[in-house]
Amino acid sequence: MADLDQIRQFLAAEGILMSFNGPFRHSIIEELGKAVRRHLEAEAVHKSAMADVFTVFIEAAQNVANYTAQGHGAAPGGSQADNGVLVIGRRGDHYLVRCGNFIRREDASPLLAKLDALGGLGPAELKALFKERMRAEVPAGATGAGLGLIRMARTASAPLSYSVVTVEPGLDFFSLTVTL
Repeated sequence: MADLDQIRQFLAAEGILMSFNGPFRHSIIEELGKAVRRHLEAEAVHKSAMADVFTVFIEAAQNVANYTAQGHGAAPGGSQADNGVLVIGRRGDHYLVRCGNFIRREDASPLLAKLDALGGLGPAELKALFKERMRAEVPAGATGAGLGLIRMARTASAPLSYSVVTVEPGLDFFSLTVTL
């Protein structure tokens, strides 16, 4: 195991303010949300920036909890597939909310297509798409209305960035970065 001081130094050098790695459950998200809010208040972050960071944190954490591979039956037994990671950092004048989780390989292409489509939209188009999805019926069996990625794209100050890495047959690790 790495020396904790080395980990602390790495986190500080990378501008990481808070991080969580492990199984995402809604009770954990609630507690992490309280910690994020307290941390931002202690840092005297401007209210609008605090609201943006908190909104994106909640959306990202819910996405990890709702869409992790384990929750969809991808990996049996003792796999770490139900684990995710969420990091809040600061780089210059910007906050970064980064999240990652395991996804089934067959889920990667549709997810990347959604992200690519969002990346091609401007603020007015994102707003219109958000309103359209708000009015639409949630498809049967869906875990949500599909608003999270749109909300994150609308809140971000730069296009969403992402990556997918193959970790084992049929299982990928998806990472998303939102710059605020």
